[in-house]
Amino acid sequence: MNVRHCRLLAALLALAIVLPGCDRGPADPDVRIVAPDGSELATVRVEIARTAAEQELGLMYRNHLDPDAGMIFIFAGSEPRTFWMKNTEIPLDMVFADANARVVGIVANAEPYTETPRAVGAPAQYVLEVNGGFCVAHHVTSGDTLRFEGFDPHGQP
Repeated sequence: MNVRHCRLLAALLALAIVLPGCDRGPADPDVRIVAPDGSELATVRVEIARTAAEQELGLMYRNHLDPDAGMIFIFAGSEPRTFWMKNTEIPLDMVFADANARVVGIVANAEPYTETPRAVGAPAQYVLEVNGGFCVAHHVTSGDTLRFEGFDPHGQP
């Protein structure tokens, strides 16, 4: 490796160290949860799970999730969805929403490390996973709406 390559590598490594600490920008993905009266109940910083591999992994093997963080699962269509908690270390609330992003049901405080099927019995195109107890703390209920900020849920992965 010549000096030019070493300098380029050093610059890239420095950038990799600095970027994770940067403030979030306006295009960072958020899901806002809005009540039927238009009042905002909560904002969740989200990781997006669009592909089958991302959806299969979900939030497994994590021992911490920030209070305002979660994962949004985006499916191609709306149908009944079933989740489980195998290898998931923290209790989660699962917010199921239809093709219009309207909340159709919530699984509250899903127990970690179980293979018990979790579903709400209604078609869902989106599922938002957040810390267990989040929905009660923020008064999230069926009939609320998910609003996607900083990403297009119908865009490409």
